[in-house]
Amino acid sequence: MTRVSLARIIADELATLRRFDPGARPGGRPRRVVWSEKQPGFGVRYYASGRSTYVVQSLMNGVTRTITLGNANVLSKAQALSVARRILLRAQVGEDPATKRKEVRKVSTYDDFLTLYWKQAAAKWKPSTHKTHNYYRRRHLDHAFFGMFIDEIEQSHVLTWFNKVSVNAGPGAGNRCFEILRSMFNHAERWGLRPEGSNPCAYIRPNKRRKCERFLSNQEIARLGEVLNRRIHSHPLHAMIIYLLLLTGCRSSEITDLTWSEVKGGRLLLHDSKTGPRTVWLGDEARTLLASLERRGGSDPVFWNKLTRRPVGSIDVFWKSVKAEANLPGVRIHDLRHSFASHAAARSETLPMIGKLLGHARLQTTSRYAHLDDGPVLDAAERIGELIADAMGEDHSLKYNTRCDIGALIHDR
Repeated sequence: MTRVSLARIIADELATLRRFDPGARPGGRPRRVVWSEKQPGFGVRYYASGRSTYVVQSLMNGVTRTITLGNANVLSKAQALSVARRILLRAQVGEDPATKRKEVRKVSTYDDFLTLYWKQAAAKWKPSTHKTHNYYRRRHLDHAFFGMFIDEIEQSHVLTWFNKVSVNAGPGAGNRCFEILRSMFNHAERWGLRPEGSNPCAYIRPNKRRKCERFLSNQEIARLGEVLNRRIHSHPLHAMIIYLLLLTGCRSSEITDLTWSEVKGGRLLLHDSKTGPRTVWLGDEARTLLASLERRGGSDPVFWNKLTRRPVGSIDVFWKSVKAEANLPGVRIHDLRHSFASHAAARSETLPMIGKLLGHARLQTTSRYAHLDDGPVLDAAERIGELIADAMGEDHSLKYNTRCDIGALIHDR
């Protein structure tokens, strides 16, 4: 332990005293030191000017260290003695604040840890995820907690940053950045850079998500089909992509990036979807559409444009014009996937089955469609009610006993 270490311990203990002012340090050479008989190592140093200070002396690593506690005119003897006892106890057990500060300096700063985390985590991200996360990093994560060590960041710091991002970039961007930051602190705990269970994001609620589900009705699907039938002659590949999105419930990238090696008869064996490799089962209509295309090599894209000598990369412009002609304002391409799920629910398909068709990794994701099958449930309830009424017989029906047919009021007795 060093003199600096002892001074640090003293500063920590003096900070526990309320409204403590150490006062001006006496000048001149000291006349004498009177050591306490009750507490060895504690004494009063008297100066030629008449002023005095309390001091603490301790043997550390074979060297005697003496540190001033404070002016005796400001600090009472009882306070000084209490502080001295705690200081000497901490010194005797070998506590060394200087060593602790060296350990703190070994902890990464936020910016250094962000670079380390990105290098480790990005290897597991999909290219689209990597691109999106890089955007959020440049805009909102770099230098978010500039100059702070990773273990110094607390919930108040994160909350201030989160509110700022949500206001400037929107609640959706705030949530995306917040999830990245939460993952960063989880990794900091696993790597021993923060205490376990200290994630400052743990008790911060993300922004309320805006429900964007839009389901096409039978009439809207009919209008969309009419437009696609007209467009299939001028833009056959683009129209087929829209058809397949509606017929399979796939994500847009799963169809536009489809290769012939993934087309296996009556199913698609997607090598890499959002939730990993998965199987998409094809109905007769979808199989007919794919069979009409010229089959190429296994690694070649399914939707290859011979005129441009490149695959169909984006259908955003095409979809914008199609939905305008079909009078579908506000409908996104992803809403075709929701429509596929809604029609499955309307046919009384179970949630696990819908989740399997959509490639959901968790049943909670599919639960958003639970309310869409209320119609069959109500029909079933009505059928059961009729069976029970028939079993009770006409003379014992609820209508007869309550005389609802004549408008009588019903009262409990």
